[in-house]
Amino acid sequence: MADRSRMLRRKDKQEKEADEKTTDGKEVKNEGENPQDNGGGPSAVPLSANDATDNGENGDLQVEPMELPPFEIIAGDRIDPFAFKFQFKNVEYSSGRNKTFLCYLVDKGKTADGLLRGCLEDEHSGLHAEEAFFTQCLSDYDPSLKYTITWYMSSSPCSACAAKIADVLNSKKNLKLSIFAARLFEFEEAEIQAGLKALLKAECKMRMMKPLDFSYTWDTFVENEDQPLNLWEDCKDNYEYYHEKLSDILQ
Repeated sequence: MADRSRMLRRKDKQEKEADEKTTDGKEVKNEGENPQDNGGGPSAVPLSANDATDNGENGDLQVEPMELPPFEIIAGDRIDPFAFKFQFKNVEYSSGRNKTFLCYLVDKGKTADGLLRGCLEDEHSGLHAEEAFFTQCLSDYDPSLKYTITWYMSSSPCSACAAKIADVLNSKKNLKLSIFAARLFEFEEAEIQAGLKALLKAECKMRMMKPLDFSYTWDTFVENEDQPLNLWEDCKDNYEYYHEKLSDILQ
């Protein structure tokens, strides 16, 4: 009975997902009308006459395929609130979420640096946020220090990033990494599962983000203007769904 209820919920969520992208896209568009240098999502760009063609007798416009812009890593201290609500939402069907947001905390132990905090954002292809963290945020890596690193991610690493992370952790034993992910990326693929297992073997602590983690990330890494986060209705159910899937993979 529980499995059947879960299947019904997933069917309902899949049907709602088609509307979700449009709704969140409008929010990001409105935010883009007042741009801020906070690393948030891009503002919407009006279509030109060359970007669309007539589709059928009803005169609807059909957007022509367009080449994606060059890949870019965006670094900052805070995330745009609309981008956070869309990209970090732990839905089971992540249509339209083509970026990875990585919020990090770095504790170097007994140093004058204190706790380092920041955010990375990527999109499309090329250098991913996980790899950019090690090249940009740990550019002054000191093998004599003990690093305790925490990531809050919009989705778990892809297979290539998981392999690179595991290599870093295996070669630099003074780095301890914990990953809290909002969603599992393509977790049904064998290579993704192998990558997650490689992270576990490299002593990376990994779990799904709980409702409290979303609130903490909102308070710590989002340009929230002192407004609290109103969690979506199925946040806890989706956490439990992903938690079960991750446990099955890592057992």
